[in-house]
Amino acid sequence: MPTSPDIARDAAVVLDHALGCAPTLGAGRLICVDGPAGSGKTTLGEAIARLARRRVTSVRLLHMDDMYEGWAGLGDVATRIRDGIIDPLLDGRTGSYRRWDWFAHRWAEEHHVDPVPLLVIEGVGSGSLELADAITTLVWVEAPADLRLARGVERDGESMRADWLTWRESETKLFTAHRTADRADIFVDGTGAAPARLC
Repeated sequence: MPTSPDIARDAAVVLDHALGCAPTLGAGRLICVDGPAGSGKTTLGEAIARLARRRVTSVRLLHMDDMYEGWAGLGDVATRIRDGIIDPLLDGRTGSYRRWDWFAHRWAEEHHVDPVPLLVIEGVGSGSLELADAITTLVWVEAPADLRLARGVERDGESMRADWLTWRESETKLFTAHRTADRADIFVDGTGAAPARLC
């Protein structure tokens, strides 16, 4: 992901857009940061949350990596987020999700998600059509394929290369089916070469 000044610049564009829109998640707003694995979504999501803590009373950042049922869990994650988090929050109730333990290969503890003025969800599939009506601002983060793979292998190890390649096939199908990039409100260059822009 780009250097800190670039991240802060892009985070500000995203946050300004979201706070300039009417609430879509009950009384709160929802920013979804989507894009291919390794593009820089987590870093951007964290920057948005940091900046938001100075401008709203409460913000919550959720990572999709905690919600996939392993490497094969991309297909049904949006349904579980809709049922467990989005629908309750739309009704002003507390939502919840179970964290996936990637080392034990099983579901772990439950986490509660209270209604907040701003919820940020980052990860592949966060911009799925199943969640579209609740999304205030949809961000698409993109970076070259070779850079994304290099980032992933550096983070997870060479032994995970085959899993990464399989995951890329799954996410490409998802993005095509849900037209995620075409529906985005903001485009972010995960290399930092250009500033974020409204779509």
